[in-house]
Order: sequence, then structure tokens, then C-alpha cells
Amino acid sequence: MTPDLVVLGNLLVDDIVFADGRTRMGEAGGATLYGALTATLWGVPVGIASLRGPEYPQRVLDALAARGADLAGVTALPTNLRTWLLYEGPRRRLVHHLDSPTHTQASPVPDGVPAAWRAARVFHLAPMPLAVQHDLVASLTGGPGLVSLDPHNPIEATSLDGWRPVLDRTDVLWLGREELELGDEDDPLPTLRGLAGGRLRFILWKRGPRGGWLYDVRADRLESWAPRTEAVVDPTGAGDAFAVGFLCGLLHGEPTTQALGRAVVSASFAVEDWGAAALLRATPEEAHERLRDWFRA
Repeated sequence: MTPDLVVLGNLLVDDIVFADGRTRMGEAGGATLYGALTATLWGVPVGIASLRGPEYPQRVLDALAARGADLAGVTALPTNLRTWLLYEGPRRRLVHHLDSPTHTQASPVPDGVPAAWRAARVFHLAPMPLAVQHDLVASLTGGPGLVSLDPHNPIEATSLDGWRPVLDRTDVLWLGREELELGDEDDPLPTLRGLAGGRLRFILWKRGPRGGWLYDVRADRLESWAPRTEAVVDPTGAGDAFAVGFLCGLLHGEPTTQALGRAVVSASFAVEDWGAAALLRATPEEAHERLRDWFRA
């Protein structure tokens, strides 16, 4: 069976360090986890293309499967995949443990996507090295599915030429403080217009607690959103949940304003507890109730 949405990226065990000295060690993480959990929250059939090490918690994978996620694209490795997530103010750095594979080695390759999944309606590429995303995008753009991409390597004036072949084959582009090193986020239109080209349809510039911008390339229209949440415990995974929540809205045929509402609700669950705990607890009924209460108008 072909899922509607395929999430491609990493399944990592995270050791989280905050600037105020708080730590959380051994959290099941990886952008793919947060994205897949979000898709199940909105009833979207989802498949995961990723790699997992032997210490990745089986209970988390079992919970994903119980919620309907297809794990046929998850490959087991004999080596642990573990990272440090280091928060420095609004920015975050990811550092792989010395005895872990590199980020490239921990990422899926085109042959890791099951053949039956090539007809999926949306492919979301979570943050991975540019060379990995280049190969994946090149292998996926020949099919009917929309391609969504969240960069890992920053997009800068000096790297834009290297990014252009990837951007031109992408339909939805996600940006944030770590991914975009050019332009003024308070005056975004010149920067976003400069990135447009090829088949790009939407560019979303995430600004954390300041909300963000959505640029509709075809309409040359800018739209903003504001964050909302009940509580903030751990921001890890919020951007991944937001991105997939938006894509779920598009899959449900919603206009961008409504899809952004789903995205805001998805991120609100992600930040309410450590790691993916709140998303693992959340139910579709709770998500729809929050969506109605917050965005009834």
C-alpha cells in the first residue's frame, strides 16, 4: 500500500543540552519521528524512510506502528546513531557522537525508498546534508508527488549556486535561523523572491516564538502566522511537527491559512514535554479540538 506522505530523514537518539544547564539524555528523536507522529495525529497515511541503530527504543517504533505508520522503509544498522543537540539561545547545533556514523551515513539513500511508495502524494525531506538531499530530490521529482524540503546546510550567498539545482526541483521549502544566512527576516520579500524559481510553490520562513512567514510564489503573496501553545518544555521537534502539520493540511485540500492552523497546533503538542512524549500521548480528537478552539473563526 502506498502512503499519502513519505517522511525521509533520521531516527536518532538525542542527548539534549540547554544553555541554562538543563540536560536530557537518551531521548528518542530524529526529525522523522516528529514528522511521522504528526501525520498520524491528522489521520494521514505515512511511511518512514530512515535508518535506526540498535539502541533506538523499540517501544517508540512500536507506538508509531500502532498509530498506523508504515516502517517498511526503516533499515536497521549495527551501529548506534546518537547526537548532541546543543541549544545556544535561539540557535541549535547538532553534533554526532564520535563513535557514531556521520550525518550522511545515518541518512537514507534513494534505493531506501520502497518502490511502491514512489506514487506517494507528498515526500518530505527532513534536515540532512545537501549532497544527500540533492540525490533524494533528483530521484523523486520524476514522480507525481509534491516534494517538501527542510535544509540542514545553510543557504548563504556563497552557497546559493550549489543549492539552486535542489531548490528548483522542490515544491515546498522550509527555512529557519539555522538554514538561512542571508536577508532580513523582518523584511522577507526581497530574500524570498530571490530564492524563487523552478517548481517552488511555497517558501516558509520559521522564526520560532516570533511565528513566521509563508510566501506563495505563484501569487507573489506574503502571509504570516503566530505561534500558540499551552506550555513550552522542550522545543525539539517543533519545526518538524509544524512542517508536517502544514503538509497534512495541503493533503486535506485546505488553503494555506487553514493548513497553517494545523501546523501551529502540531507544533504546540511537540513543545509541551520532553522529546516526543507529548506527541506520543496526543490523540486525533485532542488535535481537532485544539484546532477548533484556536482557529474557530
